[in-house]
Amino acid sequence: MSESKLGIYICTDCGIGESLNIEDLQKIAKAQICRTHPFLCSQEGAQIIRDDINNEGVNKIVVAACSQRVNYDVFDYDPLKYVTERVNLREHVVWSHPPNTEETQAMAEDYLSLGITRASKSEPPEPKITDLNRTILVVGGGVTGLTAAIEAAKAGSQVVLVEKEAELGGWAKKMYKVLPTKAPFSELEKPAIDSKIAAANGNENIKIYTATTIKKIAGEPGMYDVTVEKGGSEETFSIGAIIYAIGWKPYDASKLDNLGYGKFKNVVTNVEMEELALKGKIARPSDGKPAQSVVFIQCAGQRDEAHVPYCSSVCCNVSLKQAMYVRESNPDAGAYIIYKDMRTPGLYENFYKTAQDDEGIFLAKGEILGIEEEADGSLLVEVNNLLLGKTVRIKADIVVLATGMLTNMIPEDYEVNNLTTEYIGTITKKETTDGVTEELEPVPISLNLSYRQGPEMPHLKYGFPDSHFICFPYETRRTGIYAAGAVRHPMDALQASADATGAALKAIQCLELTSQGKAVHPRSGDQTLPEFRLESCTQCRRCTVECPFGVLDEDEKGTPQEHPYRCRRCGTCMGACPQRIINFKNYSIDMISSMIRSVNVPDESEEPFILGLICENDAYPALDLAGQNRVQYNPNFRFISLRCLGGTNLVWIADALSKGIDGIMLIGCKFGDDYQCHFIKGSQLANERLGKVQETLDRLMLESERVQQVQLAINEWDNLPKILDDFSERLKELGPNPYKGF
Repeated sequence: MSESKLGIYICTDCGIGESLNIEDLQKIAKAQICRTHPFLCSQEGAQIIRDDINNEGVNKIVVAACSQRVNYDVFDYDPLKYVTERVNLREHVVWSHPPNTEETQAMAEDYLSLGITRASKSEPPEPKITDLNRTILVVGGGVTGLTAAIEAAKAGSQVVLVEKEAELGGWAKKMYKVLPTKAPFSELEKPAIDSKIAAANGNENIKIYTATTIKKIAGEPGMYDVTVEKGGSEETFSIGAIIYAIGWKPYDASKLDNLGYGKFKNVVTNVEMEELALKGKIARPSDGKPAQSVVFIQCAGQRDEAHVPYCSSVCCNVSLKQAMYVRESNPDAGAYIIYKDMRTPGLYENFYKTAQDDEGIFLAKGEILGIEEEADGSLLVEVNNLLLGKTVRIKADIVVLATGMLTNMIPEDYEVNNLTTEYIGTITKKETTDGVTEELEPVPISLNLSYRQGPEMPHLKYGFPDSHFICFPYETRRTGIYAAGAVRHPMDALQASADATGAALKAIQCLELTSQGKAVHPRSGDQTLPEFRLESCTQCRRCTVECPFGVLDEDEKGTPQEHPYRCRRCGTCMGACPQRIINFKNYSIDMISSMIRSVNVPDESEEPFILGLICENDAYPALDLAGQNRVQYNPNFRFISLRCLGGTNLVWIADALSKGIDGIMLIGCKFGDDYQCHFIKGSQLANERLGKVQETLDRLMLESERVQQVQLAINEWDNLPKILDDFSERLKELGPNPYKGF
């Protein structure tokens, strides 16, 4: 980059000019160019900055005005040429603190100093722009996979579809009828899977492999090499992104011996009921006798910690559908549905009402007490009817178990409840036989990724490949690989088709942005990448282990091997590295350390002076919301935003305490079983690292209570004043940092 020239622009609108001494702020700036304007985001105000860029050679711009989360289009300058830093004087200072006080002025001056330091320590990124392979690999040839392939091909992408079975269609090919797909969502429909298969086979942009398995996938988005095996021979080809649509399988009903499966011939699963319907008449498996009475047992093994802990969401609709089969097959037959709760979301409520209106379909909320078999093969089902408050017995020709859906991420013979909490290609099951615990070897599933962290998709719970389930559906922890359909959570064919379309769009978006050197999510458009000073690497492997996205592999010595297009730009590797050899051009360990050193810590004060390191995704906007709602909070905090708390390097803690700051608070996203960290594990990793900070504090002869981490969701902004005050009171009890004033 050419010689740096800094321009500082202070807005006086929105109460800033009335609440702060602007002249004193200008003295803090100490820049060649420092201008004020009463309406900086106006056309006239924005033009002042553009003129300085064009005429004065300004290439580092500090805008001291409103939050970086607003007016970003106004202050949008080419990031490959210019550094732009936003200093939040509005939401974080004048809207959340009393006007014209010493504390409010000191806060504004510190934030301006922090912004100037950040800008001074930043350089424009040098993105890796290249011509990538844009072919999309679809793994799975069921409804989801076929839809994804067709939609991606319609958008102009080349598609390779790989199906392990000999024919396409998946479960949909085995259905007698399917749930309604259009308004008023009341009538069953014939499966449309054959038309999807024909559309895929007839599309010149789609190449299909059946009876084929994936032996290996190596590389990164835009540069994957895929090796497949068919009939004993292997083939390798290149692709750009992957749609993971391997679908689902039914829970093993043989584990439900209390419900008679495997014991009584006329107890079947809902999958087997489809097979009966395809034969033309609903008849007993034992002797072919037409069924006069069929009992459907909902949540068979589901919502049960001993079997399938979750609800599969579609089973109620499936049983309603199959009850209609019974009535269609024999108008004199009766269908009984015993449920815990009927769950028919959305417009499927109309479908539920249609079944309720059928005089031969009986629904009862109840618990199954037992099933007995009579001599002729009939079954007696004893039910505790919770609505009637009494026990009833129903004679049935067939009992159908709604066994639920497992993701095909789970290999055969593995228990959903015995999966490791965070599976990274090494699912293990422990079985106790005669008091001996046995650990099974990991089993390859489908992708066979050549990743240091494992060959398959990590999951959060129950084998479902995880993503940020509110903000980023379809996305897995493997950049460029998008899960769709029942592999990522239970859903019906209509939902799966919509899911497939979304995943296809994500795959296309990934390749387009990656070709420009941009991140896809959650820092969409970010063109920075971590830079590694590997000559100082000690091969400690912390970066390769802690990266939530498997960006880094290792050579035989343990030295990190970069795969930049896998990167989400969170900086977790930067925080992990004890040697401080990983940095970004505009986000570095030295930058944050320099910002901490630029803060003006009062030599003497009755109130503790506290540094806050905050996540840009939840904590920063929570502070914005507090300001927008004019909520006042402790003025003795100084907040520095991080891309993610996962980037927190422990040297910053030492720097802050050595500076004389009384305490450090880290505020980040929530983590745990229901995490919503945008970078999956950032807050959790920061918490784990803080467990090791005691050594640093002992060396400085300081108390561990001076450092605290808080989990905060964006909608918990109103809790901030109490959170900050409670920490401040705790620090008062400890007394001032003995390094204050040095």
